Amino acid sequence: MEWAPMELNPELMASLGVDGTWSFVDVLGFEGDQLSAVPKPCCALMLLFPLTQQHESFRAKQADKVIGGSELYFLKQTASNSCGTIALLHAVANNSDKMKFGDGSVLKKFLDETADMSPDDRAAHLEKNKAIFDAHNEVAAQGQCRPEADKVNFHFISFINVKGQLYELDGKMTGALQHGATKDDTFLVVSRTWLTLTCGMLPKSALSLWQENKMKFASQL
Repeated sequence: MEWAPMELNPELMASLGVDGTWSFVDVLGFEGDQLSAVPKPCCALMLLFPLTQQHESFRAKQADKVIGGSELYFLKQTASNSCGTIALLHAVANNSDKMKFGDGSVLKKFLDETADMSPDDRAAHLEKNKAIFDAHNEVAAQGQCRPEADKVNFHFISFINVKGQLYELDGKMTGALQHGATKDDTFLVVSRTWLTLTCGMLPKSALSLWQENKMKFASQL
């Protein structure tokens, strides 16, 4: 199965059967005012950025800092162009206690089936999962750009806030990276420091996963 290049598209979460109580919102910038405008609470941040030699060099230095035996849900990327879906899986799976899933949710079924698997076995299971593959490609087809698969040089990763700790999850790594303490109100600010180091620059695009509270949000408009 050939995974199509995908833009940052929050509609994938709904396609996989995640209830709309939590949703993604664009992060328009990483300066103080722009970050403070992002709705809260926020428990995950998905980033899209260009792969560079600076990034690869930085990653090589982090290889020995990967957490072993972590309780976090981590999935390795083995299929080209699947990084967007994997970043979303990391964001949702590690906050599944906060989420609600619809009846017959494709994502919930996948998470249950792979709960006790290794990162490599989860990757193999994902490559065989036609329902997630079809949802990925359907959402990818709705994007505004049509890049050639062999010329895609962008990558997705996720930062998540789990039990007051900031973690970075990149399917190209062998496990998660722990970056220290964080809180709901500082999560985006602390993430900004690490994402700049990871990407070698500010990312091309970002989405935050936040809990929808329509009454509160409406009062801020």
